[in-house]
Order: sequence, then structure tokens, then C-alpha cells
Amino acid sequence: MSIHMFAEYIAAALERAKYEIIDDPEPYYASVPGLPGVWATGKTIEECRRELISTIEGWIVLGLRMGHPIPSIDGHTIFVSLEPVAVVE
Repeated sequence: MSIHMFAEYIAAALERAKYEIIDDPEPYYASVPGLPGVWATGKTIEECRRELISTIEGWIVLGLRMGHPIPSIDGHTIFVSLEPVAVVE
């Protein structure tokens, strides 16, 4: 898995994100359809987006640690092989 793949996946998730204004001290709310439990709030849209990025990152890491498949988003996938990989050739 490369950092580039990770960044592209997060960017694709952000493209899919839905934002709305709610009645809350942190009125900006965002979620990503297709990624269960991925949502964030913020006092500004920028703060909400930063929190959403952090939430997506944590969701991916937790999913991988638990062995859950990470759903593809617009052709972007994250897959980690459980097979050993040679570090030095």
C-alpha cells in the first residue's frame, strides 16, 4: 500500500461527501455515503472538512486492522495483502 493510494482514496471519499447545516454549536455536518459511521462536524466548513479527513483516515486504519474490506470509491481501492512481502531484493 502506498501513501499515494491512500491520498487518492481520501480525495475520492471527499468528492462523495455530503455537507449540511444542522442546529448544533458545530453547525456544519458532513458524511460520506458508502462509508458507514464516517461523519464529522465543525464550527466552519473548513473545520468540518479537516475533521472529516481525520475520520476517514481513522476509519480506514481501523478497518484494515480488523481485517474488514475497504469499499472501492470510484475505482479507488485500498487493499493490503496478508502475504509476506520482501523488503530487500
